[in-house]
Order: sequence, then structure tokens, then C-alpha cells
Amino acid sequence: MKLLHLSDLHLGKRLCGFSLVEDQAYILNEILQIVEEECPDAVILAGDIYDKSVPSAEAVTLFDGFLRGLAEHKTCVLVISGNHDSPERIAFGGKLMEHSGVHLSPVYDGRIEPVVLEDTHGKVAFWLLPFIKPIHVRRAFHDVEIESYTDAMRVAIEGMNIDPEIRNVLVTHQFVTGAETCESEELSVGGTDNVDGAVFDGFDYVALGHIHGPQKVGRETVRYCGTPLKYSFSEINHKKSVTVVELEAKGEVELRTVPLLPMRDLREIRGSYMELTAKTYYDHLDRNVYYHITLTDEEDIPDAIGKLRVIYPNLMKLDYDNTRTRSGGQVEALEGVEQRSPLDLFMELYETQNGQAMSERQQELCRTLIERIWEEPSCDR
Repeated sequence: MKLLHLSDLHLGKRLCGFSLVEDQAYILNEILQIVEEECPDAVILAGDIYDKSVPSAEAVTLFDGFLRGLAEHKTCVLVISGNHDSPERIAFGGKLMEHSGVHLSPVYDGRIEPVVLEDTHGKVAFWLLPFIKPIHVRRAFHDVEIESYTDAMRVAIEGMNIDPEIRNVLVTHQFVTGAETCESEELSVGGTDNVDGAVFDGFDYVALGHIHGPQKVGRETVRYCGTPLKYSFSEINHKKSVTVVELEAKGEVELRTVPLLPMRDLREIRGSYMELTAKTYYDHLDRNVYYHITLTDEEDIPDAIGKLRVIYPNLMKLDYDNTRTRSGGQVEALEGVEQRSPLDLFMELYETQNGQAMSERQQELCRTLIERIWEEPSCDR
């Protein structure tokens, strides 16, 4: 039985203020092309379908079109809600959609009925377990002590009544201890949301969502497929892909990935303003890329981001790397304030913040402004 494992579509997401709806529509179409070529028996969507619990109309339209595209290929679709999703919204219309082969995880209440498919090797039971917290499981199992996320996952799995003689696939959305993270994921302080991977020992394959980089956790068959797009510059080196899972006889699983190429990639460049705006430099740039630029100029360039976007229209993020930013720019109380001139105080403040002294031209400008302010009559005179 062949499965396509996807997760963390984050439909409707904005990155640095830029809408990614067009990029997401493009990559969903690429995934539908892979579905057509691979002809899987089931497509798994392991949570975080949307980026917000109340998704935008554009995001809902995108997902609706994607589900219709999957249904047209006569493919079974298995969907769970993640920590970014509203479980009630993901579950809406679930009973109706089952007739089209689309199975949506209901709001967790302690009872999970598997979706069972068959092939030449027999039955495969798919267990759709949405993102859960200990409080969710306590409501369903009042008499069981549940203190941690691992306890919650263990109790939820024990309540499934799994048949160990057939192949079992768990679809869930949690942070499993040992997974490599990046800055675009929402994790609890101190790792309190960690789940010990040992609780998954009874499953032939565990289709995980939540972590954005594709990776195994522990054994090969406990796997995050990662996001289909890069959702932060911390993911710039990720190789995005779709995970293809082939279940043979009980205990025999083969895994491979199919690369996903975005409409626009992320790129980071650095240099001085003059270097990055020189014609010989930007003539060779790919303008169909989202950029993070780091300027190395010691002095800030007025309206730098606006000027740079003339050349780099998809400039998402601008930073400086210079003496000021490396020193942290922390300012301590100045001593002897009463005995010092306003210009001296301002010059010291400037040097503390920027890691360098004011130039003579800057000093002259500041002196002129101070004198003008001091000479102007106050409004209450």
C-alpha cells in the first residue's frame, strides 16, 4: 500500500508581512502532479492545515480546491487538526466527506475509530489522532493520572484497542523528543510538550506533523515529512519534499522522498548598501526570490528598505550587522549630567548606541539643531 505523507501546509500564512497564498497555490498544484504520477492509495495530512484557527477566506478556498483535486484522483485522504487549527473547523462536514474518501479527524473525545483500507497483504488501520494536550485526555479518562504530554499520548493510544496482528499507521501532530527544530515552530518553554517516541512502538508507521524539517525521530518509521514550503529564513537550508511510504507485509516499510521546488525560494545576502546596489552585482540576481538582506554599513541608510525594494521587489527582511548591532547598543545612566552640555551628552549617547563617535558633520548638524531649539520661544510664553 502506497501512502503520501504531508503536513503543516499553514495555508494563509504571511511571512514578514508578505502573503504566501500564491506560493501555496503553486506548491499544492505541484503536489497534485505528484499524486497523479505516484497514484497513492492514501494521502495523509498530519495537521496544521491552516496557519490560524480562524483561517482567511483565501486559505479555506485553497484547501477546498486541494481536497477536490485529491478526490478527483480517487485517493483516500486522511486529515487531522494541528496546534494551529481549530479542531471543530477541521472536523466540520466529516461525515459527508467520507463518501468522497476524505476522512477528517473529529474533535478528540477519547474514542478513535480507525479508517481501514485493504491490499494484497491484508488490512491497514489508520488512527487519526489530532493535536492533544494533557487536559484534553484527562476529560476523556477521568480515573487515569495524566501529568505530561507523554502520559497523554500513552493513554490516548491505550484507548485505541489496536490489533497488533495487522498493520497500523498513526497520524498525529506532536513534538517528539529528539526532533530538530527551527524558529518557525511553536514549542513550549523547557520542552514540557515533548512526547517520548517509545509510546509509538505498536505502530508500523507514525506520520507526524508539527516540525518543519523532514526527519526521522528514533527509528526510520517515526517520521516528520516537513512543510511543503520554507516558512522562515531559519529553514533556508531545508530540502522540502513529499514523503512516500510503501507498506508491504507486516513489518516491511520502504520510505523515499519526492523533492518539492517552490515558485520562489528564500535567499540571504549581505554587504554594504553601495555593494548591493551596484549594477554589476544586481544584474545577475534572481529577482523572483524572497530576500533577507543584511547591510554592513556603520551608519543607517535612510529609507533603506524602500530604496532596496526598487532593485529587490521581494525583499522581506532587512537587518544591519555593524559595530552598533554587535555591541547590543545598551545604554547606561550617564554621570555628571548637570555639568555637561546637551551636545556632549548627545555625542556620548550616540557613541554608546552606535559603537563609534559622531563625525564632524554630524556634530555640526546636532549643534545647529540644539541652538535652534534653545533659541525658539516656548509655546507658553
